Amino acid sequence: VQLQASGGGSVQSGGSLRLSCAASGSTFSSYAMGWFRQVPGKEREFVGGISWNGDSTEYADSVKGRFVISRDNAKNKVYLQMNSLKPEDTAIYYCAGDQDPLNLGNPESWGQGTLVTVSS
Repeated sequence: VQLQASGGGSVQSGGSLRLSCAASGSTFSSYAMGWFRQVPGKEREFVGGISWNGDSTEYADSVKGRFVISRDNAKNKVYLQMNSLKPEDTAIYYCAGDQDPLNLGNPESWGQGTLVTVSS
């Protein structure tokens, strides 16, 4: 599956953004999907993931209670709603997926990144 993330931008601290990830291919609905982020010079960080049918989600402690992942398999899209943004959320955000949910820590398919900048 091919993935393309969008929706990044600049926002003030406390604001919200919603990232979208569009997938091509008929197998999207079988993929567990995740969002990751990376600050240049630092390691990539897992933000959160969602099961193939949306019934199960998990989040990094750093975003729990502020970020929500959802998906619409009919539209081949996954979303990351980011609320109460903080300057430390500034990063390039990537969507990624794998047909094996146990492999979501190192997924096979990646989209290009979208930059999120949060100013104080």
